[in-house]
Amino acid sequence: MGEPHQREQAGAEAARVDQAGAAAPAGDVAVSEAAAEREAAPGETPVRGTAATSTPVRGSGVREADKPVLGVGMVGYAFMGAAHSQGWRTVGRVFDLPRRPVLAAVCGRDAEGVRAMADRHGWAAAETDWRALIARDDVDLVDICTPGDSHAEIALAALAAGKHVLCEKPLANTVEEAEAMTAAAEAAAARGQVAMVGFNYRRLPATSLARTMVGEGRLGTLRHVRVTYLQDWLVDPEFPLTWRLRRERAGSGALGDLGAHIIDLAQYLAGEPVIGVSALTETFVRQRPLPAAASSGLSTVSDRAGLGIVTVDDAALFTGRFASGALASFEASRFATGRKNALRIELNGERGSLAFDLERLNELSYHDHTEPGTHAGFRRILVTEPDHPYLDAWWPPGHGLGYEHTFTHQAHDLVRAVAAGRRPVPSFADGLQVQRVLAAVEESAEKNSVYTPVAVTPVTAASPAVRGDL
Repeated sequence: MGEPHQREQAGAEAARVDQAGAAAPAGDVAVSEAAAEREAAPGETPVRGTAATSTPVRGSGVREADKPVLGVGMVGYAFMGAAHSQGWRTVGRVFDLPRRPVLAAVCGRDAEGVRAMADRHGWAAAETDWRALIARDDVDLVDICTPGDSHAEIALAALAAGKHVLCEKPLANTVEEAEAMTAAAEAAAARGQVAMVGFNYRRLPATSLARTMVGEGRLGTLRHVRVTYLQDWLVDPEFPLTWRLRRERAGSGALGDLGAHIIDLAQYLAGEPVIGVSALTETFVRQRPLPAAASSGLSTVSDRAGLGIVTVDDAALFTGRFASGALASFEASRFATGRKNALRIELNGERGSLAFDLERLNELSYHDHTEPGTHAGFRRILVTEPDHPYLDAWWPPGHGLGYEHTFTHQAHDLVRAVAAGRRPVPSFADGLQVQRVLAAVEESAEKNSVYTPVAVTPVTAASPAVRGDL
């Protein structure tokens, strides 16, 4: 998919692959192979007002120091801030990019904590006010890694200030916020700005390959999608009441935290939206100790001075229907004892099936139902070949990647979109579509699991079709 680029010689170190070119990854293929033959990188839509010729010709031998700078400013510095920092710090050392990402400034409320984070992860400056970060002349792109209650305010301000934006998932805490953010992103696109939401599991080589195979028709007509995302970090009732357990901060619980990922991944791989759901949600532990101090949301210590009310779900279970009529089942839980970060998705079609397990993230399972039954069955595809998505810039075949590489690939795709003036995916419109599914799940659960339709983003000249963005 896309242009081939130079493969790093086997055994070379990552720090020496600055001149490795960047293939337009198959993970950005929307529905058909024809997308790969456009002038734009696969999955990207031209943004009005920015010339496509701004992307340097690959293989021109441009030194990193001579490339135009893309100054990145990040708001938030805990778990996701560290993951995004890894991606920004690494991407220019692995891929030959048209612009050179520079870690200009990171922002957090605690001056000492954010300064320590800046020093540890290579940020040039630290701020304690996100408005000051947006106002900096050396910041071209604002990366939002804060709790969901601040996503809309920061993103709207950054877009209004002329900055490009990357926002962590879920896009917002409400559909109304997501709609406002999407409208602002569409208006900003006319000014040459881009806005992307951070669904990083699209950026795994295996899931990108799966999207390509579905787009090629390997599964035929889709019948079923079943997907689970299971963790167990809340099983202990003494785990304190962090921001992730407060609706006013997080928007929802396992549903928004884990469910947003699997809704997006299911829609992306299927190439179509979920149009209705029937749901159950549950909060198993309804009171928890108050935290002793600020936390990252995944770990902290309790105060023991009192209890607070948990106002989000601990688990969500729902069925759904895709636009084509295919059926889906989803489960998201932070109470699955023994499961640490277990995401699994399987797609079944008339011609075959695909399955992916995050705990074996360099593998894809594929069954070709057109083969004779005497030797048909699931087979393992080891997704480490140089012609697999993203992998011609990494290691020799058989040398696997990990979780952190999804953020490097995310940065790669976004930098290329910025340089080419093309709409990245997943767009804010994609994030809005996920937000609508989340809202429908909550509505259904509140109404004793009644089937609840999901509104689909309308097709307009300013807003690409949902299928085209997925």
